[in-house]
Amino acid sequence: MKKIFYFLSLLFILSSCTEDIKFNNPAFQGLKDNVFWKSNGYVANSATNENIVIEGTLGYEKVILQIPSSEVQTYVLGIDDVAMASYSNTFPGQLEEFSTGENKGNGQIVVTEFNSETNTISGTFKFTALNKDETDAENPKVTFTEGVFYKVPVSPTSNFVVN
Repeated sequence: MKKIFYFLSLLFILSSCTEDIKFNNPAFQGLKDNVFWKSNGYVANSATNENIVIEGTLGYEKVILQIPSSEVQTYVLGIDDVAMASYSNTFPGQLEEFSTGENKGNGQIVVTEFNSETNTISGTFKFTALNKDETDAENPKVTFTEGVFYKVPVSPTSNFVVN
């Protein structure tokens, strides 16, 4: 009887062990003002002028990262309008638009991998973008830290040109 009890206990223990693995592939996420923000939609586009635009969306919220090429390197934000980051919230009654640009905001976008075989792009980002409505003293800026975009699919070259 003891052997049956031990055998059933061992069988129960082994059968209750499961591995729930959830892959986050592809992904676009970060900390927005120190609160976890994870997009439920993501896309990257290549423009005719070789700019890459990577977008992550979460409901009414959108983060857009723009870089001049898909080369593996660090792109510094706040210097010009070529490498830029922006955040917008289009929820009615809460309209907000923040961006970096020439002498505006700061941060960086680091491309760690561009896979030309699978046509995906990966990297990290962090930025502080300023509110386009300078009269909004309540929300003068938005900060994203610890941002990651991982294996986001890049659509083939489009006919649009990004400024």
